[in-house]
Amino acid sequence: MTPTYDFRDQVALVTGAASGMGLATARAFAEAGAAVVLADIDEKAVQHAAEELTAAGHRAIGVVCDVTDEAQAAATVDRAVAEYGRLDMAFNNAGIQVPPSDAADETAENFDHVNAVNLHGIWAAQKHELRRMREQGSGGAIVNCSSLGGLVGLSERAAYHASKHGVIGLTKSAAVEYAPKGIRINAVCPGVIDTPMVADMLEGQAEAMAEIMKQQPIGRLGRADEIAAAVLWLCSPAASFVVGVALPGDGGYTTS
Repeated sequence: MTPTYDFRDQVALVTGAASGMGLATARAFAEAGAAVVLADIDEKAVQHAAEELTAAGHRAIGVVCDVTDEAQAAATVDRAVAEYGRLDMAFNNAGIQVPPSDAADETAENFDHVNAVNLHGIWAAQKHELRRMREQGSGGAIVNCSSLGGLVGLSERAAYHASKHGVIGLTKSAAVEYAPKGIRINAVCPGVIDTPMVADMLEGQAEAMAEIMKQQPIGRLGRADEIAAAVLWLCSPAASFVVGVALPGDGGYTTS
């Protein structure tokens, strides 16, 4: 049975919404009745995604946003409020991968870039989402996208895993601070999910990905809609007592 939620009269913001888990989550929010603000650095793709939702009868807009720029993150929240009057839920999903590297040979450029998007970007989005939710005074729910790489370590992925471990620390600390204000903050930790980013990894790092898949007991790639389902649950009243968790969606990887 697939759970259903009623998010009518609520507004959701999704970053990295033009494809993959972000797009799947934006669709799921829209199908549950929410107005959705899709944010992504890819202008053409995010506009196309928003148009797909509006053509299906949903309320949605696409916003160009580079989450590494705090001003753009703030402007995206402002645009959501200007368009729909409020902000109730957010999935901070925008993220990137960098090529695997020996930890002794990692470039500062790669380290800074992956952390700018994966950690600073979530910090900036969450900061301005919290400001709006705090001002509204009616609570809210935020889900940040970490990774199984936020829970474990893997060879040649120190920079990426540093960013994803950081997301969990950011989530837990903010969750403790804002739970008394009725704003719940949690994280999801996807495993190997069938997304465009993973497709690139499978093609360019086939041997490494084969080793990772051996440790995924469920024996298959995850689906973007499976992560979307976890995000919606965390944002829903069904998870009203869930605060500060880092929820694995990894087919059993972190338990094996």
